[in-house]
Amino acid sequence: MAAAGRAAMLDAQMSLVVDHLSKRFGSVTALDDLAFEVPLGQVFGFLGANGAGKTTTMRIALGVLEPDAGRVTWRGTESHRLPRSTWGYLPEERGLYPRMRVLDQLVFFAGLQGVPTGRAKREAMAWLRRFRAEDLAERRAEQLSKGNQQKVQFIAATLHDPQVLLMDEPFTGLDPVNVMLLREAFLELRDRGRTVVFSTHQMEVAEALCESVAIVDRGRMVVGGSLRDVRRATGRRMVRIAVEGDHRLPWLASLPGTRVIQAGMDRSTVELDVGVEPDEVLAAAVGAGARVRHFEVADPSLEQIFLDFVGHPADEEAHLVPETPSPREEDAA
Repeated sequence: MAAAGRAAMLDAQMSLVVDHLSKRFGSVTALDDLAFEVPLGQVFGFLGANGAGKTTTMRIALGVLEPDAGRVTWRGTESHRLPRSTWGYLPEERGLYPRMRVLDQLVFFAGLQGVPTGRAKREAMAWLRRFRAEDLAERRAEQLSKGNQQKVQFIAATLHDPQVLLMDEPFTGLDPVNVMLLREAFLELRDRGRTVVFSTHQMEVAEALCESVAIVDRGRMVVGGSLRDVRRATGRRMVRIAVEGDHRLPWLASLPGTRVIQAGMDRSTVELDVGVEPDEVLAAAVGAGARVRHFEVADPSLEQIFLDFVGHPADEEAHLVPETPSPREEDAA
């Protein structure tokens, strides 16, 4: 076997592989030969509009749904043959018992994965303190805000220390402070060697967190790989510039082959045609007497890449796949 072939096989044995999944619900095709690989020990963004097939893929990985074709493997073993404790799962839907106390729920869910009661209590309280939510321990789930319920479900998904965490739209409904806390938790889990996969249509969150991504549309993979490679896949070239005065950059009219694609009070993004060099933009600004406060050569944003490959905004609904009943948290976490 050639060295490249051996390396590819080794990579597949050390990662989460979505291997040509197909799934239909009646006349609706939810997944259409979907294939990508999640590197071991990374934060991975599974990106697409609502209805693109993200939740269906996660449910197949967990064994909640069976694919019509294809498979999901973790380190070379098919997902349905793995211990349940391999996975942590945060569903998009709320899955807590409404009248049960938060700490009792967390201990119960951890116990289903074999975590002793004493350890579960200690670690649950440590997570609650970290999320600035220790006062929630004795409250019932029905008394919590949506954001606090989301934090509790995240803790439930991680208490048994799974190898892979699948998070379905984990940042939905969180305020900026809680987004920051959850982001920090993701990075800590990554640093502990865990593989974190989260679905989202919030491109700015993925851009801040992910090392690799897969963008899907209508159940098909459209582009994926390391964030660096995905950013460069379009071939587009950008500069970001901030000047005092008119942020619409009227002096660019004298420089053909440039256009402002995002004008902002802080900084603006300018796209360059082939043949136009970034330093020409800087020279045009200085030549026009503009006072430049910031200048950088940049890759396109994930939102711009999404629009290039998919053709509609990330928060716009694609086709809506009929959802199966949500699994109870104690079955899927």
